[in-house]
Amino acid sequence: MDGTNRGPLKDIRVVEMGQLIAGPFCGQLLGDMGAEVIKIEPPGKGDPMRDWGRGEHALWWEVVARNKKSVTANLREAEGQELARRLIAKADILIENFRPGTLERWGLSPEVLHADNPGLIIVRVSGYGQHGPYSDRAGFGGIGEAMGGWRAIVGDPDRPPSRMGVSIGDSLAATYGCMGALAALHHRDRTGEGQIVDSALYEAVLQVMESLVPDYSVANYVRRRSGSILPGIAPSNAYACKDGDYLIGANQDTVFARLCEAMGQPELASDRRFVDHVARGQNQGLLDAMIDDWTRGQTMSEVEVLMIRHGIPAGRVYTPAEMLDDPHFASREAIVDVPHPRWAGLKMQNVFPRLSKSPGAIRSIAPQAVGQDSEEIYRTLLGLEGEQLDDYRQRAII
Repeated sequence: MDGTNRGPLKDIRVVEMGQLIAGPFCGQLLGDMGAEVIKIEPPGKGDPMRDWGRGEHALWWEVVARNKKSVTANLREAEGQELARRLIAKADILIENFRPGTLERWGLSPEVLHADNPGLIIVRVSGYGQHGPYSDRAGFGGIGEAMGGWRAIVGDPDRPPSRMGVSIGDSLAATYGCMGALAALHHRDRTGEGQIVDSALYEAVLQVMESLVPDYSVANYVRRRSGSILPGIAPSNAYACKDGDYLIGANQDTVFARLCEAMGQPELASDRRFVDHVARGQNQGLLDAMIDDWTRGQTMSEVEVLMIRHGIPAGRVYTPAEMLDDPHFASREAIVDVPHPRWAGLKMQNVFPRLSKSPGAIRSIAPQAVGQDSEEIYRTLLGLEGEQLDDYRQRAII
């Protein structure tokens, strides 16, 4: 982490006004690729993400706020709104994930902002989008996952819908917001026009639901919760070994034949119950049980050797300990050490995807103090002097 900015967005300035997950993650993605990200936090405690974590270890902030600068502005006061407006006038992209209508109540509507800065790209992430009968409802990631179809098909069939162990709805909406911003930058390069990127949580989830809707609209087929399997896709499951679970995906005919060879049961490839994709899907439970019987007699390492030798997609179920001990992670620097004044031994995921000519990087740690860059930003970008900044501080405007 040398602070050098070689990223493709190093000439782009972003103002991030969002809090919690979706807005900040969108800002993280842009910052990772070199953008200057100025995060506006409320005076005092700042973004609630600063306190999210396990007890005293609020480490999520260190990931989601890396490569950012922190300024404060009380957006509930006219002078704080004016500070935000002046910063946004000098930005390429604005990110916000407030409930629709909030910016407008603060006098920061797209019409006002575009009057100051016609090329501004405004990324608006919300639960239900900027219009429609549900648009003014409060929306969190889990609600978007439910409405978009995710929760209905995740978990065991005899249990309530499960959630993923991460905030996938927020992350998807943020990622689509980032993708929209990049597309809007290309449009601006050709036309000079800014625009609004409207990223709804439920629509971001809906986008990754494969053929869920076509299956129903054409064939009246409703996908249900199916636990660890995809119905009709076999074999593709986690199988028990002596020392843990191992994932094997061998549903393609030629790959399945190689799995049968690896198991020492080549005759299974021509068994009428497993001879092709349809047959294996119809006998999925039986096939999974047979493979599980085989793996239970071996360690994960023993199974892994056979899977590699026979060219079968397979792998361990990794925890952080396995990730940090794995030579592939190390070779690609997928996880990097981040020197930090507070957290000794801090490691986190690197910047992805990798660009060969203008790679992104972790250039700076997350802002440790709320508004630690206010003086620099307000002086250099807005030309404010120390006396005025002191006045703002005394009146809790910043």
